[in-house]
Amino acid sequence: MATFISHNPTETQALGEEWGRLAQRGWVIGLSGDLGAGKTQLVKGLARGMNITGRIQSPTFPLINEHCGERLQLFHIDLYRLETREQIIAAGLEPYLIRPNGVTVVEWIERWIGDQPPAAANFKFRRVHIQTLGETDRQIDYEDIGS
Repeated sequence: MATFISHNPTETQALGEEWGRLAQRGWVIGLSGDLGAGKTQLVKGLARGMNITGRIQSPTFPLINEHCGERLQLFHIDLYRLETREQIIAAGLEPYLIRPNGVTVVEWIERWIGDQPPAAANFKFRRVHIQTLGETDRQIDYEDIGS
């Protein structure tokens, strides 16, 4: 597991931007952390690294926002309003969570996988936890599972 300490939203976005430049079709990035921890800031940077322009905001009410990039699509999902796997499946989100045709970022990933990371699969899954350390300081722990 790797750890990154961010001292402000710009640094959090820079980490996401670095990941976005490396992103490949089929990646799933699962984010967890309290409200206001910086999950959406990380997604903004990821989108910038994928050369996606336009406004990036958390899709709390529509559940998913799709963004077209030059080389990949970004599917940004927010599971905050869903409480069970059954609700996630009923909402039609499962295809985005299992080898998507682009890159999927999921806020509140614990609603899908619980406390356990998914079993190693034939896609890359990055589990990310953002912890608030102070007013602007964040600890971002992440690990990759799968190929």
